[in-house]
Amino acid sequence: MFSSHSAFFRPLVLVTALFSAQTFAAEATAIHQPVGSGLYELAYSQPDNALFVASSQGRDDKGGVVYQLDPKDLHTVQALKNQYKPFGIALDAQNNVLFLGNSRENAITSMNAKTGAEIRHLVLDSRQRSETVRPLAVREIVFDAASQRLYVPGVGGDGVVWVVDAKNLTLLNTIEHTGKIATGIALDSDNHTLYISNGDGELLVINTNTNAIEKRVKLVENGDSALLNITLDKAGHRLFISDFKQAGVLVVDTRTDKLIHTVDVPESLSVLFNPSRDELYVTHRKAGTVSIVNAKDYSVKQTIKAPGLPNSLALSADGKTLFVSVKQPATRQKPATAPDEVMRISL
Repeated sequence: MFSSHSAFFRPLVLVTALFSAQTFAAEATAIHQPVGSGLYELAYSQPDNALFVASSQGRDDKGGVVYQLDPKDLHTVQALKNQYKPFGIALDAQNNVLFLGNSRENAITSMNAKTGAEIRHLVLDSRQRSETVRPLAVREIVFDAASQRLYVPGVGGDGVVWVVDAKNLTLLNTIEHTGKIATGIALDSDNHTLYISNGDGELLVINTNTNAIEKRVKLVENGDSALLNITLDKAGHRLFISDFKQAGVLVVDTRTDKLIHTVDVPESLSVLFNPSRDELYVTHRKAGTVSIVNAKDYSVKQTIKAPGLPNSLALSADGKTLFVSVKQPATRQKPATAPDEVMRISL
């Protein structure tokens, strides 16, 4: 199978990185490639040396696509079509299964990562939308290989986390009252701890053995905040949390669950920690840039301009390559005139 968007492809383009005055070390270099419309989350497979990208396609297109890209040059290897539009994506690399978050259907789908065949589909909130009812939406998905469970935030006015059996795609538990727009999620599987952030400026600490919220910490006391995403530095006992409405990435000590630092960067969307380089990567949708942050002293080592609006992040298994999905500006009235792209940053 090959992408129908191949006609839009153009040669790979080298992105010019903006120098930071704080470092004279060798800088990361980037290339980018048009892929298709509606790109969101990414997942990297080490066994298959493949990069998977979820695409909801256009508003009028039926269903969605998962693009499998070659990580070296970002060309499309195959386009795995699905009857539902995927936004979030997680990978069970050992069993070659992709898990897709279907926001419009309030559901998740499991798919064979090699053939694209749908395995199972689970609707998590079957309520019909009305003036008084707002079903909870599915965005991100976290897969725990040790327990073979999925943790899926249900996003809305007062969210939940759905705990799902990954093999059978059956609902095991619902953790309620996670707060307004509770999208951020990070899992410490070894310590049986799940972290959730929300639009109320809170961090929730959940025991995955009991599925109980053990702690609710107010990280942002004043002002409007949207703590969108979380990444875990397990060895360093830190969480990094993005804020889409306020400048700065929050740094939390997981031993005390207290805020210890704020990284000086613009409003941010996605965050990803790289333990092999002790670096933090941050996408700034409004600024149109990606920051590479020294996680030792929290200084910005490099700022890279994206060919659009940088969205989600993924790392290669060796920690030497960063992948970024990049959306093109669009509104309901004025759709994008070019396909969304994927960046490959050599670190």
